[in-house]
Amino acid sequence: MALDDDIRVLQTVDLFEGFTEEQLRLLAFGAENLRLAAGRDLYQEGVKADGAYVVAQGRISLFRERDGERAVITTVGPGSLLGEMALISDTERLTGAFAATETELVRLNRKLFRRILDEYPEVAVALHRRISRDLQAFASQIAKLAPKFS
Repeated sequence: MALDDDIRVLQTVDLFEGFTEEQLRLLAFGAENLRLAAGRDLYQEGVKADGAYVVAQGRISLFRERDGERAVITTVGPGSLLGEMALISDTERLTGAFAATETELVRLNRKLFRRILDEYPEVAVALHRRISRDLQAFASQIAKLAPKFS
């Protein structure tokens, strides 16, 4: 994909909602494009994660593997960001992922993302707000489910 195509893909991702055209261009310039045939693995559960993926075209299935069997948790499509926490912290993949259909992805690496956060503190502040909001929503969901597990 061309740089402008990558920028258009990144513009569809909620996490990059407050990014300027210049910031998206920097992110896209350092990105890597991947194409996966249907059925091909993107990554395995438990491996070290050093970046995130944006689905540009196609569909990716996330799965957990138990007793040699894959249980698909969900399937996502264009505009989905996979592994966003790997952009800001050392982490492992919580699920495996494979291409449910022929898929094009944009891979973003942590080093470049952190550089953007360093150079543009306002982006870091907006990201902090978004993560806080998401954590609050997640905590609320857990609180609603808690009685079912008591």
